[in-house]
Amino acid sequence: MEQLILKYTDYLTTEKELSTNTLESYLRDVKQYLDYLNKNEVNDISYTTKATIITYLVYLQDKGRAVSTISRSIASIRCFYQYLVQSKMVPKDPTLNIESPKTKKKLPSILSLEEVDVLLNQPEAWTSKGMRDKAMLELLYATGIRVSELISLTINDVNLSLGFVKCSSSNRERTIPIGTLALKALLDYLNKARGSFVKTDNQDLLFLNMQGGGLTRQGFWKIIKAYTKQANIEKTITPHTLRHSFATHLVQNGADLKSVQEMLGHSDISTTQIYANITKNKIKDVYNKTHPRA
Repeated sequence: MEQLILKYTDYLTTEKELSTNTLESYLRDVKQYLDYLNKNEVNDISYTTKATIITYLVYLQDKGRAVSTISRSIASIRCFYQYLVQSKMVPKDPTLNIESPKTKKKLPSILSLEEVDVLLNQPEAWTSKGMRDKAMLELLYATGIRVSELISLTINDVNLSLGFVKCSSSNRERTIPIGTLALKALLDYLNKARGSFVKTDNQDLLFLNMQGGGLTRQGFWKIIKAYTKQANIEKTITPHTLRHSFATHLVQNGADLKSVQEMLGHSDISTTQIYANITKNKIKDVYNKTHPRA
């Protein structure tokens, strides 16, 4: 078996041109599979069948392996057998027609309304930096735009009189309303703070860093991380958390998925469906905790 692994490693390295991490994962999965065969006294790889593969998958399940791990193992073993068939070491591929277990989509982390209020009230609204940060956080939660879209906004993308923001993503432009609180925060920033960040006459980006240039995703990540710590919120909050919270709170309060899809800029409504699932889970949780016969 060791000789076989050496040949397979050479095949993956020269033929497949895999990344180092993928190569290591494939080899690790195959070695674990071959160890399993060895322990079960299967010394000739050509004797393995579809039943062998299925038995191994049940073994992984019984060991408590995650669905994602089992799916990856199937992919690794399938690649291994493709090599064996190609090399004429086995007559046929026993992994054919074996489907990977479906992984459940992990529900995104969201903030409660109370946590949103606490987080958005952390910036010191009497300082230039505080007004800028307050406007950014309020705008993220009010519109659900991505951080990459937020830091790319120009002054012309915001219509303060009509109360909407225009942003583009993947060559698609969308217009999203701005709530009254976010609008007030934006006006405060533009009228009282933005001028202190501007260093050149031709700077039209809406939000600027201390040097007068555009903010980076990493820079915004540090900002939100600092305010999360300051607010004593124990959840892990990423810049995307406000986007998830925006969408979930809309759906919880009766917004239709089609409208939420348009505001988020999702090309497929199935992507937006996850926020309806969060709402269903919330309702079920409330029912289980409050109904006397739950």
